[in-house]
Amino acid sequence: MPQISSQKEFSHRIRPLLEHIYPPETVDRLEKEIFDRVRDRLCPSAEEDLNKWSQNNVLLITYGDTFVRDGDRPLTTLKAFLDKYLQETITGVHILPFFPYSSDDGFAVIDYCTVDPKLGTWEDAEAIANDYNLMFDLVVNHVSSQSEWFRQFQEQIPPGKDYFIEVDPETDVSEVVRPRSSPLLAKTQTKAGEKHVWATFSHDQIDVNFANPDVLIEFIKIILFYLDRGAKYLRLDAIGYLWKELGTSCIHLPQTHSIIRLWREILQTIDPSVALITETNVPNRENLSYFGNRNEAHMIYNFSLPPLLLNALLQGKSDHLKTWMMSMPPAPIGCAYFNFLASHDGIGLRPAEGLLSEDEYETLLKMMKQFGGEISMRGRSDGSQSPYEVNISLFDALKGTAKGEDNWQIQRFLCAQTVMMSIEGIPAFYVHSLLATPNDREALKRTGRNRSINRHQWDYNALECLLDNPDTPNAIVLRELSRLIQIRRRQPAFHPNATQYTLHPMNKALFAFWRQSMTRDQSIFSIHNLSDRPQKLRLSALNLVITDAWYDLIGGQVFDDIYATCILEPYQSAWITNKRF
Repeated sequence: MPQISSQKEFSHRIRPLLEHIYPPETVDRLEKEIFDRVRDRLCPSAEEDLNKWSQNNVLLITYGDTFVRDGDRPLTTLKAFLDKYLQETITGVHILPFFPYSSDDGFAVIDYCTVDPKLGTWEDAEAIANDYNLMFDLVVNHVSSQSEWFRQFQEQIPPGKDYFIEVDPETDVSEVVRPRSSPLLAKTQTKAGEKHVWATFSHDQIDVNFANPDVLIEFIKIILFYLDRGAKYLRLDAIGYLWKELGTSCIHLPQTHSIIRLWREILQTIDPSVALITETNVPNRENLSYFGNRNEAHMIYNFSLPPLLLNALLQGKSDHLKTWMMSMPPAPIGCAYFNFLASHDGIGLRPAEGLLSEDEYETLLKMMKQFGGEISMRGRSDGSQSPYEVNISLFDALKGTAKGEDNWQIQRFLCAQTVMMSIEGIPAFYVHSLLATPNDREALKRTGRNRSINRHQWDYNALECLLDNPDTPNAIVLRELSRLIQIRRRQPAFHPNATQYTLHPMNKALFAFWRQSMTRDQSIFSIHNLSDRPQKLRLSALNLVITDAWYDLIGGQVFDDIYATCILEPYQSAWITNKRF
């Protein structure tokens, strides 16, 4: 087994990547500085950990202050919620940026190494990390305009004076891909006069300059600090925009991919159990590129799933969803998809580009507005704007179909979540999905920001009252999703890398696929009625092995006659298996 015991061996892994990113005259210094920082952390084995995850892994996505209670620090209240309601349900927690910030609900970071005192302390965060695998947000593309680095830029003192990207305001930047409609360049006053700096997302979020190798070192120091604080996952926020080069689109550039590879190699040498996850809300082909040659991200967000599944349930048919699933390659060895339907952001529309018909796309936008949502726009290179994401609570996004609102909201919502947790990958649940939180129109009105509609802050005592009443939507959804997740966690056929094969029942209202465990001893046929009408399924169409006994893990039904016809009620799901765990 290869050993990492010397700078020479470390160099063999790291130097080629540095040479691809930086000029030759800086590589020697960079390599030595990185090695000096990790020297005492090197693990004895250079072998990749291929057992980072199993079917047991389920994550929660939440803000640090989603729950507030008088007299408590929000992070301690979060821990109380996890321990009381989700201890047997989830295994990991993605706490969205919990550092001091100036805007964008945490994504304009002022200080990467301090817990926002309004949320709690490092001891509070570490208490969560002791019981749950913790995902840290590494906001790598930009920092707050109120950060110490940017203050140094304004004062024109090192090191921050060289950490940002100055651009002549007359420069043609029309080729730059934008996720927002604001001007790319932010004007700021400095000791050296007025300057214009690169700001991809907002003028409070100033992009850092990774062409300066000292910026790379700063973020390696932050990564090491997060590992010391218990991070098991590192989420690379907005990573696609990391490297800038005028005259290009400034997204997905080769240097960006090399930096991800570099960070993966560093993690490999110091803690192979830690996983990198890239957040790239872009069309599917571009998103898949972040697996690299199984040498970049360990996990990528499955961004096409939310809009496609939402459309399928609005239309009551599975055709586009099936086409997409058949086109999705299995995740490479050592990699996995990160599946989700809702997050702190909206439902991205770019990942659905080219996957939906124009009529269905327009219907989706129309119904989301009708169900109380908003549409956020992005700027295009020709100066026009196009839809970027739908901002809506997922629970309310599923309150009806293309025909309008109906009485199937809870069943439709549970069906969506069951599909998500069934497909290849690691499932992640936004906290407001587990709680059936509706649109927060008051927060939207208060902040004027579309994304606030799906970032509700719960009074913890009021939430407990709702959850104590078994007949509230909140209690029904949390109870049933917890039950389904706990069943799922026991099934080897739901391993993130288990075989997946799309099935083709004649009925378009059914979405069906087969999962098989890596040891091939368990099969699960995952069947979902996407419509508001009962649907028939001939079990013989599934090619069930006649000598096996078959069971529905969800409903408990035993299938003695594999030639029988199964009736699925509106939005009913079934996990038909030959072996129960």
